[in-house]
Amino acid sequence: QVQLVESGGGLVESGGSLRLSCAASGLTFSTHAISWYRQAPGKEREVVAIISISGRTNYAESVKGRFTISRDNAKNTVDLQMNSLKGEDTAVYLCFASRWTESYWGQGTQVTVSS
Repeated sequence: QVQLVESGGGLVESGGSLRLSCAASGLTFSTHAISWYRQAPGKEREVVAIISISGRTNYAESVKGRFTISRDNAKNTVDLQMNSLKGEDTAVYLCFASRWTESYWGQGTQVTVSS
């Protein structure tokens, strides 16, 4: 059974930092691209950052220069370092693993940025 478990969310002041982690089990982690999405209340789910199986990264324009995604295939984890957080970063952050037609979602972790 595939599981993606996010952790590291919480309440932080504007300008602060958080580090999210996604721990995967039940899949061949190194063969899956991993993405972080977020969904704020009343808004559509949006992709925040993606890391390919080769380690190539892409970011949403709104987080470029502030967020960094990284993966550790030995530990089956993907982290999202979030710096200079803003109120508009408040959302549930979800981990997403994909390979060809396979895809899996985590349950999400809440990030709240107070202004």
